[in-house]
Amino acid sequence: MKDLRRYLVLKYIQYLVLSSSNAASTLLGLLGSLYVTIILQSAKVSSKSTAVLIASLAKADILVSVSVAAEMVAWTFDVAISSPAFASALLQNLLTANAHISALLLSCVALEAYLITFFPTESRHLRTVKNARRTSRIIWLLVAAECILFQMDDLLKAGSTPAPICSPLVFYFSIRAAALLRSLSYFLGILLRIVNVYFYYKIFFSMSNR
Repeated sequence: MKDLRRYLVLKYIQYLVLSSSNAASTLLGLLGSLYVTIILQSAKVSSKSTAVLIASLAKADILVSVSVAAEMVAWTFDVAISSPAFASALLQNLLTANAHISALLLSCVALEAYLITFFPTESRHLRTVKNARRTSRIIWLLVAAECILFQMDDLLKAGSTPAPICSPLVFYFSIRAAALLRSLSYFLGILLRIVNVYFYYKIFFSMSNR
């Protein structure tokens, strides 16, 4: 459990403290996710809702691994990309998806810790493995849809994909939706930081008083 707590602290610093990830934090995050994935396979770790959320958090770094591996292969072997605009946008959107999934899952962990501290009995029916899996699945689906919208928006801005003849309105609303999501994601990131600070502030002083 101490290792899992250290991993959560690392991820909080990476996604909710630092304004942007750097090479050092990214490498530490990948190594931490690999280590935690191995730990969670152990029979010593009980299958609880928190463990489910942490496991999903570790899996989110697969997106970073794919992006880093693709860049390394292209740089090492000087691979010629037929559509560089598509590839560049895709790699960046994978990193964005990873950041959004991680921030949301970390907030879920913080909320669960808050409920355990202040409403342990009342929230027991909410803090189940089934609900944790459902929450993780919903987060992944929502961010995947966001990633698709961002990818479409980047391609249209780059001019590499012509607007469809049959349904131009669909692409128009997709672009508008992508612009709205980009704005909302910025404010949502700020809100999540404030909410997480509040949760752990209350938990810290509650534990200190005890």
